[in-house]
Amino acid sequence: MLKVENLQSGYGPMQVLWGPDIQVKPGTVTSLLGPNGAGKSTLLWTILGAVRPWEGKIFFEGEDVTFEPTHKKADRGLVMVPEGKHLFKEMTVYENLLMGAYRKGAQEEREANLELVYSLFPILSERRTQRAGFLSGGQQQMVTIGRALMARPRLLMMDEPSQGLAPKIVMEIFETVEKLKEEIGLTILLVEQNASASLEAADYVYVMHEGVIMAEGTPEEIEASHEIKEAYLGI
Repeated sequence: MLKVENLQSGYGPMQVLWGPDIQVKPGTVTSLLGPNGAGKSTLLWTILGAVRPWEGKIFFEGEDVTFEPTHKKADRGLVMVPEGKHLFKEMTVYENLLMGAYRKGAQEEREANLELVYSLFPILSERRTQRAGFLSGGQQQMVTIGRALMARPRLLMMDEPSQGLAPKIVMEIFETVEKLKEEIGLTILLVEQNASASLEAADYVYVMHEGVIMAEGTPEEIEASHEIKEAYLGI
């Protein structure tokens, strides 16, 4: 579904990505792991188009989308859950969720999408009239994920969805990731520092360091390499 070849990008004169190649197959969870500052978020923003590629190619469902603007990629179903909550805190949960239904196809299926979100996160149905700024951190993250699902994505990129959350909520977030794959067949590219949880949820794993893919393989292969775990994952 997604193929990235020799992608290079950065900010101003500072290069961050040094030619990573990754591939995300339909209906899978692909985890991108690595320490802080490894370039993981920059890779997602470059795929999305918010950071302009310097070199390399990005293919989505077989088409070259390297230099397509972000809104056109979103129209194709390439959607991102950014790091941090980024909610409209004075708006209600319901209003925040509706902000995600901007694609034409998503607007037509708005009610069905709402039901999906509420089935995944029942607490959001209970709190739908509450202002988002008064929710707990975990509930705000649920709204952020729910808002992305309202766009009816074909590929969902998630940037550190468990950051700053209590262990119980982290478990719930990763359970949701597995449900999205198993129950609706959603394809997910997951950036995380929680290596243990990511390895458990993933079908395939890439390990990035200083803008370069240092290792890749199944979770079992990554788990079996003490060198990779110690050098790049801290486990």
